[in-house]
Amino acid sequence: MSGLAAVLAGRHAPGVHRWSSGLEVAEVRHAVEHAGWAFGYVDGASLDTTPAVLRAIGEALAFPAHYGVNLDALNDCLRDLPGPTVLLWDAWSGFARAEPRRFGVVTGVLARRGDTDPAIEVLLRGPGPEDVVPLLA
Repeated sequence: MSGLAAVLAGRHAPGVHRWSSGLEVAEVRHAVEHAGWAFGYVDGASLDTTPAVLRAIGEALAFPAHYGVNLDALNDCLRDLPGPTVLLWDAWSGFARAEPRRFGVVTGVLARRGDTDPAIEVLLRGPGPEDVVPLLA
């Protein structure tokens, strides 16, 4: 968990990263919340379309009922997060392979945070294309 620990401690910039870990979701949640960050989880096993992914992210991060399930709404809701957040996204490769361009756009929105926006670390866990985002070591 050293890469994640560095993000949580402020020694590594948050962003979107591939992450290799055998920890249970509950263990990751505990570590994240113990560090004072919020936690969300997406099981991407059956998610291979943009609307499905956007809905799952909205549910994982407890976006408000008026969340519009589009990229602009995703960006707006990310700005409104109450504080730093880790989103663990298991089985992300189905979407990355089914809609590679849209996957790039979604991860770009997740990664693009302004100086005054809450930090968000997205952990893409599980096998998938290795050239899409950097590995968090």
